[in-house]
Amino acid sequence: MTWSDKLKFDHLSYYPIELNYRFKGKIDRYILDILNPEYYATFLTNKGTKKRYIRYGQFCFTLHYKEYVLQIYKSMLSDMLFIPFKDKTNGKTTEPGGRYLDAEILFPGYETTIDFNMAYNPSCAYNDKFICVIPPEENSLNLEIRAGEKKFK
Repeated sequence: MTWSDKLKFDHLSYYPIELNYRFKGKIDRYILDILNPEYYATFLTNKGTKKRYIRYGQFCFTLHYKEYVLQIYKSMLSDMLFIPFKDKTNGKTTEPGGRYLDAEILFPGYETTIDFNMAYNPSCAYNDKFICVIPPEENSLNLEIRAGEKKFK
């Protein structure tokens, strides 16, 4: 944030909580050998650099009678799952570059909850000095996700 942004800043803006954007289910886990080139996903960042994550699996959900799939990734430094995504609200009511979700792995059975009400903006939305991954094309949803954090400006 610039100093003028900080002076004007009052609060973050969110969509109202909508339970229809919360999904419980099983992660279809990828079982890949570390030597397999498909084990890692390499993301481009807003700075033109690359960042590597482990391909963890995929999560299927149904919204408005249509099935969608999100690819799930895991940092090598964290136990949390990472889901960068884009949707049709980007650039309108949410950040142009997409948003992120985090999720926990619930054992046994690789179950988790994907809650779009918890979607948040990348840190580079607030300060361009941060490095943020650009959501992959495979996680571009062809619908509006009117849940979670809205754009900052």
